[in-house]
Parts: sequence; C-alpha cells; structure tokens
Amino acid sequence: MRSYILVIAFAGAIACGTKKQETSQTTENTTIEKDISLTAEQLKNGGIETGLPEEAMMSASIKVNGVVDVPPQSMVSVSFPLGGYLKNSHLLPGMGVKKGEVIATLEDQSYVQLQQDYLVAKARMDYLSADLERQKELSSQDATSKKIYQQAGADFKTQQVLIKSLEEKLRIVGIDPDKLTVNNISRAINLRSPINGFVTKVNVNIGKYVNPADVLFELVDPDDIHAALTVFEKDIMMIKKGMKAAVSLADKPGKKYEVDVILVTRNVDENRGGLVHCHFENANHELLPGMFLNGSFELDSKKVMAVPESAVVRFEGKQYVFLAKDKSNFEMKEVETGIVQNGKIELKEDAAVNWKEQKIAVKNAYSLLGKLKNKADE
Repeated sequence: MRSYILVIAFAGAIACGTKKQETSQTTENTTIEKDISLTAEQLKNGGIETGLPEEAMMSASIKVNGVVDVPPQSMVSVSFPLGGYLKNSHLLPGMGVKKGEVIATLEDQSYVQLQQDYLVAKARMDYLSADLERQKELSSQDATSKKIYQQAGADFKTQQVLIKSLEEKLRIVGIDPDKLTVNNISRAINLRSPINGFVTKVNVNIGKYVNPADVLFELVDPDDIHAALTVFEKDIMMIKKGMKAAVSLADKPGKKYEVDVILVTRNVDENRGGLVHCHFENANHELLPGMFLNGSFELDSKKVMAVPESAVVRFEGKQYVFLAKDKSNFEMKEVETGIVQNGKIELKEDAAVNWKEQKIAVKNAYSLLGKLKNKADE
C-alpha cells in the first residue's frame, strides 16, 4: 500500500512540473523583446525613418451630439377659444407665416349670438344712460323716490360690466368691437397667426368641428432656434458660456454651422450627460426643430511634444514608440499619449526620456513591431 502511494505522489509531481513548464512556455510566447537591430538594407526596405518629436500647439476637442431645438416661448400651439367648424385653411407643414396673416376661417352660430348680444347690450346702454339722467333730475326735485334713482344707477353699472365683458370676448376671437355694427355681423371668423414663423403641424381638416381645447396648428419662430447639445459629465465642466463649437446636420456632415454657448446646465441625466444650449451664428431655413446634430468643441491650445500618428504603435492594449539608440538599433518603449489632431499625437512627459533630444522611428514603426513579433516566434 505504501509503495502505491509513493507512485501516485511521484506521478503528481511530474504532472505539476509539466504544467508549470507549459505555463512558463505560454508566458514566454506572449512576451516579446524590447530591442531590435536592423541592417541598413532592412531599414531601407522597411521604409523606416527616424526623427525628433516636435513642439506643436494642439487643442483637445470634445465630441458632442444633439438636436436643433427652440425654447418653449418660440413654439406656439394655435387653438380657438370658441368651438366651431373649420371653413377653410391653406396651411401645410413647412409653410412660412407672418404675424397677423389669416391662417384659417371658422364658422358657427355661436359667433352670431356673441355679436348679437354685444350690439343689443350696447343699444340698451343708451336707454339706461338716458334713464339714469332722468331719474337723477327727478330725484333732485323730489319728484321720485331715491330707491328708483338708485336702481337706475345699479342697472347702468351692471350694463357697463356686461358690455365690457362682451367686448373682451369679441377681442379674444379677433373681432374689433369698435367696428362691429348691425351691418357686418358674420357667422365666420378669421383666425390669424400670432407670430412670424413656419408651420410644424396641421391637426385639422376642412369641415371638422373643433373645440376650444383642440390644437389646430403648431407654429415655430425660427429666430430663436438653437442647438441643444449633449456633453458627457466628464467634459461638462470644461464648457463655458461664450465658447464656440462647429456643428453639422447628421445627414450633411460637410456643411458646418458655428454656434456660441449661451447656457450650460448644471445637472446630468440618467445617461450621464448634460445639456449645452448654443446660439447659431448663421442659421438658415434648412435647420428645423428635431434635426440631429454632430459637432465638437475645440478647447484652448497648448504647447506639447508631438509625433506623427504613424510613430505610435499599439500592442496588447498599450501604446509604444521605438527609440532610436543609433542608426540600426531600436528599443520599444511604452508611452502615454494625449491629444490627437491633424495627423499628430501628443507624447506626455516622461522622466526617463527627453523628447526634445531623443530620436524615434516616425515612419513605418509597425514594421519594427512586426519584426519583434517574428523574432519572438522563432
């Protein structure tokens, strides 16, 4: 029995040793050397060129997206305070309208009744005014009781209130009470545009009965159109009022519009983004509420050490450059990068390297990485 246990233990030790050896081999296979030497011919055939990092003025950019928007005060829902039938309207979505322009005509017998009530009340007012003067004179001569005089005064004031309220009702529906006479009573009333703008929605058709709560049309004043841009929370504090950005419509990326920041919200939504409201400097009729926008903010420029993007290689999630030790020997060094702009990339400061004096492979650096990988596989 004891011999059997020893055999098993020995076999286990061999298995563990084999496993460690395989693990060691696997680790070695994923690790490559950092140094490589090339002949002059290899350098020429690989198209490898060296150079010094250069100082450059670069600015970081913040990518954003959003929509064309208008503030609530520039969006108008048009309704009518009295129910009625839509007699006619020429509006279509997208059409422009001017303030005061007739955009629809409605008709109903209640309009006639309102005009009638006003004219009748006004006519009775003349009678009550004359009666009040008569009762006042009689009262002064003690020819009538004070009660009758007081009643005449109360009737006159009541009629004044009635006429004033009817006048306001007429003005609400667009009828000028000063111009209303028995000769121009009409069953139809014109509905006029309250703003200069354009139509976004038409919710009615000819012959439809509309209630006071129904929205007939929706209009937008384009003069106050703006860009509502979403900025991630990590960037929102870098955006300030007055900053400029360039935006474009999602389906027309080549046409840029400049915008100025007018308001930065100080809260973020559930998607960890905050809204930045911007004013268009050169808005035109192409920009409609709800259209999607893409854009970017350019932050203040700063002086950095930069190299061509082709000088930086990526390997196993990290970034490297190849330091030129001399004309034929290179060392792969991990680096931290920053701003990427116009084909160049920023190299962050490194205590071990003076970028102003250290030449690196600036062209075809990936061919050096490929040779290191091939060397590791041999």
